[in-house]
Amino acid sequence: MNIRVVAVGKIKEKYIQEGIKEFLKRLSRYCSMDIVEIEDEKAPENLSEKEMEIVKNKEGERILAKVPQNSFVISLEIKGKQLSSEELSKKIEDLMINGVNDITFVIGGSLGLSNNVTTRSDFKLSFSNMTFPHQLMRLILLEQVYRGWRIIKGEPYHK
Repeated sequence: MNIRVVAVGKIKEKYIQEGIKEFLKRLSRYCSMDIVEIEDEKAPENLSEKEMEIVKNKEGERILAKVPQNSFVISLEIKGKQLSSEELSKKIEDLMINGVNDITFVIGGSLGLSNNVTTRSDFKLSFSNMTFPHQLMRLILLEQVYRGWRIIKGEPYHK
């Protein structure tokens, strides 16, 4: 299984970088895992709705350019479906059973995702109704994907 995370922005915090590195190492036993960073669009603090859409659209174009045509896209969105760890592992397992061997998780920038990205998405996933920093979301996502693989394989870690 090929899994990639396409995410807007760079990780600056050392502790998040170390956590991501650790989970990438752990995940290497189960799948091919790749992180693709997309440059975030520079924008001032106080944007109009139109300006926000322009920023999201520019980031969205960069995101979609990194998503393979045949990939099953799971976008992380506050309004997406919330799943338990077991349900996420079942989702990944069901995709594999149905012949999907390429999954792309998409994490947007601070303004969220463009309509083009959400339209391309095959599944909209929410981790919470709360807002998290998109850098931290990468670490949380990798931990949950790792937990999912452990559940799929019936290995200890989950509880």
